[in-house]
Amino acid sequence: MQILKDMEIGVMFWGGKDAVETVREQKSFGVRCGQIGIPGDMQLMSAASGWKSALEAENFTLVTVFAAYNGESYADIPTVQKTVGFIPPATRAEREKRTYEVSDFAAALGVSGIATHIGFVPEDNRDRDYIAVRELVRRVCDHAAKHKQTFALETGQELADTLLDFFLDVNRDNLRINFDPANMILYGTGDPIDALGTLAQHVVTVHCKDGDWPPKGQPGALGTEKPLGQGSVGMERFIKKLKDLHYKGPLTIEREAQDPEERKRDIRMAVSLLQKLVG
Repeated sequence: MQILKDMEIGVMFWGGKDAVETVREQKSFGVRCGQIGIPGDMQLMSAASGWKSALEAENFTLVTVFAAYNGESYADIPTVQKTVGFIPPATRAEREKRTYEVSDFAAALGVSGIATHIGFVPEDNRDRDYIAVRELVRRVCDHAAKHKQTFALETGQELADTLLDFFLDVNRDNLRINFDPANMILYGTGDPIDALGTLAQHVVTVHCKDGDWPPKGQPGALGTEKPLGQGSVGMERFIKKLKDLHYKGPLTIEREAQDPEERKRDIRMAVSLLQKLVG
């Protein structure tokens, strides 16, 4: 895989379909890199050789392999709290095992980073779920370290200070943060530019995603994702802040539109916008 430029533009996409066709679709946006999301039911090791061959043949660089899990739902904040990541006790063991499998899959592809949403981290570090998830994240970090991988936590479901405290408590050298500015807005957890400043030292990758704040008077509602540049993040501020912090990693566009054609259109617009902002 080729060496990437500083702040190279990439795309977040999902596996589970034909590897060659999927990679070629990402390249059609004019990018050379990206992050792949792994659905909870995707067969991994049997697919590894096909993905590795497709990436090599298309000269496309995977930066991160993201783990998603069966049974997760992002319908609203209470549903996220009950279903997402490592917080729900009933699914914790199987999701830990799945994360190891995702790490092994990434290693087979030669990818040096894995990531996931771990769910809403309790603010009380004496909470039994907090302790259990902290120990689980330590074990995942130790497994990833065997492959010389980083393990990144996605932002948004808690305040930046809460995530930072948890991060420091885990105390693993290969633990990192995938910073998603829109998630801070969608979950109503704080100004993304301020949050980026708080977490900057540990950020290894970022998502370029946009959105608007949750509607007032609707407790538990999530905000609305928007095409890049049309939401409340302020992409000019975001890119400037990244430059001020000397961030060198990729700028990975994430767009989860339901209509595939709308998603493609919005990604093309996002690539054009980022090209102008990066200069």
